Amino acid sequence: MNAIVDALASSPLLLLFAVIGVGSLLGNIRILGFSLGPAGVLFAGILFGSFDGRLRLPDFVYILGLVLFVYTVGLQSGPTFFSSFGRRAFRANVLAFGTIAAAAVIALLGSRLFGLDGASVVGVFCGAMTNTPALAASVEALRQAAGDMADLQTRASAPVVGYSVAYPFGVIGMLLGFHLFRKLRPGGLKKDVSAAEGGSDRPGPITAKTFRVVNPGVVGKSVGSLMKDAPGQGLVFSRMRRGNDSSLVYAETVLDSGDLVVAVGDPSALERAKMLFGEESSEELQTENREFDFRRIEVSDRKVVGKTIAELNLQRLLDATITRIRRGDTDFVPTGSTVLERGDRVRVVTWAGNLDRVAKYLGDSVRFSSEADLFSLSAGMVLGVLLGIAPLPLPGGGTFTLGFAGGPLVAGLVLGRIQHSGPVRWGMPYGVNLTLRQLGIVLFLAGIGTKAGDQFVDTLLHGGASLMAVGAAITVSVAVVGLFASVSFLRLSVPGVLGLVSGIQTQPACLAYANEHAGSDEPNVWYASVYPVSMIAKIILAQLLVAWLV
Repeated sequence: MNAIVDALASSPLLLLFAVIGVGSLLGNIRILGFSLGPAGVLFAGILFGSFDGRLRLPDFVYILGLVLFVYTVGLQSGPTFFSSFGRRAFRANVLAFGTIAAAAVIALLGSRLFGLDGASVVGVFCGAMTNTPALAASVEALRQAAGDMADLQTRASAPVVGYSVAYPFGVIGMLLGFHLFRKLRPGGLKKDVSAAEGGSDRPGPITAKTFRVVNPGVVGKSVGSLMKDAPGQGLVFSRMRRGNDSSLVYAETVLDSGDLVVAVGDPSALERAKMLFGEESSEELQTENREFDFRRIEVSDRKVVGKTIAELNLQRLLDATITRIRRGDTDFVPTGSTVLERGDRVRVVTWAGNLDRVAKYLGDSVRFSSEADLFSLSAGMVLGVLLGIAPLPLPGGGTFTLGFAGGPLVAGLVLGRIQHSGPVRWGMPYGVNLTLRQLGIVLFLAGIGTKAGDQFVDTLLHGGASLMAVGAAITVSVAVVGLFASVSFLRLSVPGVLGLVSGIQTQPACLAYANEHAGSDEPNVWYASVYPVSMIAKIILAQLLVAWLV
């Protein structure tokens, strides 16, 4: 055993892979449907560090992981974050931010009431909210505040210990809250009232339906003019039949009485299409007509990545229409302003025999769409690090820095939103982003976990019960406020409530529970609605707690 410990202590690289390997095994263990996931690496690091004080990874490991992780999170969240402020999504995000702010207040009060170490309580806040990026931000904030390396070691380890103490109940407690909520409201609201009112900012499941033009108000009008008068957000018209003649639907297509038009969209969008045309038809153009062809095509060609659907103008150029896009695990209906990303899988409708031309134009290369653009990745991270270390002015003449957590995050959000700068495409395929994000988080957790090991047992023996109590209070408060305020404030169905609170908690295990007990895509819709703002709010509040408590 001593020989193994000596080998690990003398080789940081060997220690790193050992921590990641053991942590992955721990993270995959499921007990009553619960697993630690990536957080298993943190507990493995604590285990190694507590066994022998020499088993600590260099600071560079966790700093590299931190920068890589928060930058890719920002890059992926940028487009969604800046578009999460529609009327209904705004109300949902106000609720999310208010709930998370209340959790921060509870952490603040708990620290004062029990006389707990402020840095440990910050970690409890992050663990109770099951948010590793917030932990990373708090560690970085403490690093900036440390006056010397010895002080840095003590400060940086405390939030990690607090996080590890509060994290298990942060997941299990929330799942118990979900279970009790479902028991208290077995029927829930029979449907999502706000969605029924046509106010949803987020799409539901996407389908295609055929409609017959019987509304005299649209006869003789072009499709383009109708879409201007009644905006078709989340609605695409793909093809039509007039008598025995079939064609794609163009903006200049003039409608006539009796035309059959195929519309693609979520339920609320298809309801608008029915009101527009007059009635739904039982005729299925997509199965009866063999003149059209459909295919999912991988977007990979550089000349189309970063362009909007309107800029591509596929209808005029190639006589083809993009009816929906699959990005990651999510399908959505594009609009003219939708920007194509590398790795998007677009469903194209065109004439039979024309698909090869369209595929060649879009690229359709799985290999190329799965590769990282190392220049844009490194350039973006350089910008993020420079932004993080740059002194920013404060009122009164002081300065502050965003640090290695804030700088790359802000850079990622902005670059993810703008997508490209001239020939440089900042975005990356969803799968590549997910892989880099996972690599970054395990590097961070492994590095910071080994540094906290020697303090973990001591903290549990001296004040551990109080830290657990504060963490439980935070988790229970978030569950109660989030669940019942979602019903009274947003009037969501039970599946929608569970999805929304899963997004507030930023916890995939909670979302999995919601999906398991829902018969629709509603939990995913509301999870995505509040996830970016919840993530950013936790990161910001964790840093504010450091300023207030430490």
